[in-house]
Amino acid sequence: MGNKETLEILSTIIGWLYFACWSISFYPQVWLNWKRKTVKGLSLDFLLYNVNGYICYSLFNTVLFWSAEVQDEYFARYGPPNPVKLNDIAFALHGLFITCITIAQCFYYDRAGQRNSIYCLIIVSLMWVSMIVLLLVSIFAQKSLSWLWYINYLSYIKLSITFIKYMPQAWMNYKRKSTIGWSIGNILLDFSGGVLSFSQLVLDAVIGENYKIFIGDPVKFGLSVVSIGFDVLFIFQHYLCYRTSNHEDYTRLKNENEKN
Repeated sequence: MGNKETLEILSTIIGWLYFACWSISFYPQVWLNWKRKTVKGLSLDFLLYNVNGYICYSLFNTVLFWSAEVQDEYFARYGPPNPVKLNDIAFALHGLFITCITIAQCFYYDRAGQRNSIYCLIIVSLMWVSMIVLLLVSIFAQKSLSWLWYINYLSYIKLSITFIKYMPQAWMNYKRKSTIGWSIGNILLDFSGGVLSFSQLVLDAVIGENYKIFIGDPVKFGLSVVSIGFDVLFIFQHYLCYRTSNHEDYTRLKNENEKN
């Protein structure tokens, strides 16, 4: 077995490991909501951004992976290999599914009066207007916009949403001076997934001897970097900034549950 084959196997293993870490990272929050029977402390803006981001990311991955026409255009512009792997598709579709489950919990459990902000609703509405308009242009004026351009636009929306979606939660933690209601298990797994996803992208670039992969799939690169950055912030908030208040809030909530 040559070095290239070894690296390809390693890339596949790392890819499915990042899928596992990022996919499992959703479940501590779902479990925490179920255990507490409330979603207080979980930003609804975060969830709305997240579900729309995964819609875009799922479309980008599935089209680039299965459409021969789009693949040919990609290779002509950036060269092989295809940056989208099967684990990328599995992660995107699973992320969309479990985010919908978490949103369903928000309708079933106590929200403590929380609602989506007007800024979030405006941003998401504008996003969908732009997606629909550009989709129509791609369908009826293909010489103006190619399908590769359109799915790249979707990937940039996902990347932008990833940057924006963490801000409401970081602000909520700061405002409440507590991270109770926001699962740290989610963050630790998310951080691990980000490191592994970035590692797979680097390995694929080395295997294909083509570093344009970072340009051809900026969303995978960007997701890793942005996720790692915000995860470090959340870890800092949880273990250093609000460690004392977290203990006090947890004790108070535990006493209230015992009384009930």
